[in-house]
Formats: sequence, structure tokens, C-alpha cells
Amino acid sequence: MNERLLIVDDDAFMRSVTEELLQEAGYAVTGSEDGLDAWQRLEEYSEPFDLILLDWQMPRMDGMELLQRLKADARFRELPVVMLTGHDRQQEIAAGLAAGAYYYLTKPSPENVLRCVIRNALQDVRQKRELRQQIGQKTMALHLLRQAEFQLQTLPEAEKISLLLAEVSQQPERTIGGYSELLINAIEHGNLGISYAEKSQLVLSGIWRQEVETRLQQPPYRERKVTVRLENSSEMCMVTIIDQGAGFNWQPYLEFSTERAFDLHGRGVAMSKAGSFDGLEYQGNGNTVVTRVLRNR
Repeated sequence: MNERLLIVDDDAFMRSVTEELLQEAGYAVTGSEDGLDAWQRLEEYSEPFDLILLDWQMPRMDGMELLQRLKADARFRELPVVMLTGHDRQQEIAAGLAAGAYYYLTKPSPENVLRCVIRNALQDVRQKRELRQQIGQKTMALHLLRQAEFQLQTLPEAEKISLLLAEVSQQPERTIGGYSELLINAIEHGNLGISYAEKSQLVLSGIWRQEVETRLQQPPYRERKVTVRLENSSEMCMVTIIDQGAGFNWQPYLEFSTERAFDLHGRGVAMSKAGSFDGLEYQGNGNTVVTRVLRNR
């Protein structure tokens, strides 16, 4: 079944053009003229939507109000929202990112960028949903684990370790996305040396995963490993992730940045810090990150 998108925009012409473009890309598309109409459709439709393209300025209920309502409702909290804006006002962009917007796009956006953002958002949500579905399938008493050390190299291995760490944390729904994000960063940016700019191009071209697999087979990358150290107690679950890369300037990535609001990636660390952990800090040159999850939170 085609993935279902909801476009919310009071500009009828822009809404029509975007609907046609995305229908040609194979999506099932529904349009709404404002936030209130969109909310009614969300509540009334028997089949859920997979993603919302949401304009900022609209009558009756604007994009920010609808976004806040979505994130406050358990039924729609995980629904990815791509904000559309005809301007670059820093304060509004920061507010949207903090409220849970998945991406920001200026309108009109180039067709390839629009399609890339939607494809990646849907894929990311799908992968996180699949990870969450695997939570609890193991019958082992992982919460009794006190200390452990792991080494990994590949994306599938990162997924397995993320699941284990999430189970040990005893807050798996909250932490699974954060562990996955940090382990993938350690592989791609740390060990494999894929720069921020390189990833932007790889994501836009749809060949990011292929490049990861290619570099894993090449020297010197194929010898590098990510080390994960777990210390678990009745008070806290602490995880240290160490890659063998050259490190990076990590400070700008700890908070949501309006300067990167229109980039195709770059929000994972800030999202993990804000939503997955009680503490997240990088050490040294940035190839070591420590996370903490408190008990009785």
C-alpha cells in the first residue's frame, strides 16, 4: 500500500502543485486548507497518515498550533512533520524544531530535495518503529547486567547493540532512538570519516548506506571498531561510546540550530540529548560520548 501523506497549506495553488508532484512519486496524498481542517481529517480518517507536510502561516489554526497539538497527543506523537515555510525567520524555525518538527523546507523547494526529505523521514520513522517492535522480544533479564563491553563495526551490529542497551536502560521506548543515533554517528562520521557535507550529498543522492558499506571494506576503515562500555546500577545506566576516528567539533550539535534547519540531517545528537537521555556529553576531541539514564525518573 502506498504511504499516505497529508499536505496542510492554505495556498490552494501550492497545495495542488505539491500534491501532483508527490502523487507522481507514488504517494497517496490528501490536502487540507488549514490546521483545523487537518486535525479533523486526522481524527476522522480510518487509515492513519504516514507523514504531514505542514505550512506555518494559516488561518483558524496555524502550523505551530497543529504541531504542538500533534506532539501532545499519544496517537500522533510519532507522526513525522515536515514544516513548510516561505521565510527564514530564525525564532520561528527554532520554535518549530524544539516543538518536534522533523525537517524544515522553504517553499517552493526543488523537487529532488522535497522527495529526498520525505523519503528519508519515512524511512527513519519506519526503522525506529521496527526497532521498537523488537523491544521486549528477548526473555533474558538484561536489567540485571551490571558491566559489559562490546565492539562493533556495521550498521546491523549497531541496531542489535542499540536494542540491548535500550532494554538494559529499562526505558526502551525512550532510549532506543538515541542509542541508535549515537552508534550510527560513531560508525559513519567517526570510523568511516564521512564528513557532514559528504553525508548531505550522499543523502540527497540516496546512496548513503551504499557508501557506508563500501568504506567498511576499505583500508584503513575496515580495521576500525566502535567500543561500547556499559555500567549499570540501581541508580543509573551509563553508556560510553568510543570510535577510532579523528573526532569533530561537537559543541554546535548539542542544541537545535536554526543555521542547519534546512539541512537534510544534523539534528540527531540534539534530539537524543533532549529526548532520550538524562545526560549526554562528549569528551576530548569528540570521539567519545557518554550517556546517562537515571532510575526512578
